[in-house]
Amino acid sequence: FNAAISACEKAGEWEKASHLLGAMTQDKVQIDTITFSSVMSACEKCSQWKQALHLFVAMSQALVEPNTVTFSAAISASEKGSAWEKASQLLILMKQEQVESNRITYSAAISACGKVGGGFASVQCYGSLKH
Repeated sequence: FNAAISACEKAGEWEKASHLLGAMTQDKVQIDTITFSSVMSACEKCSQWKQALHLFVAMSQALVEPNTVTFSAAISASEKGSAWEKASQLLILMKQEQVESNRITYSAAISACGKVGGGFASVQCYGSLKH
């Protein structure tokens, strides 16, 4: 399933990726961090940011631990949706859960903050990155 979902992600077929995730759940196939990250990335790439964030929440309900890639996909989705507050919240959660961040995470978060909140939001976002 993960290979098929990854192919959907690369092709920008977020609906098919979501459908495969649903099929995995229905068939009681174990869903892991890679599965969620791939479907979230497919949603993010197709500007389906609300769906990506919904999957991020569903991930914790499925008791699957998020990693750097998952958080980055959720933050990038927030950026696409101009949801800078959500991006900032995700950064804080990422630090609380002691998940390592990277350049992609920082770039997406600062971009999300600057897109809607302007300079002040970017500075606030940058401040949350440092602490």
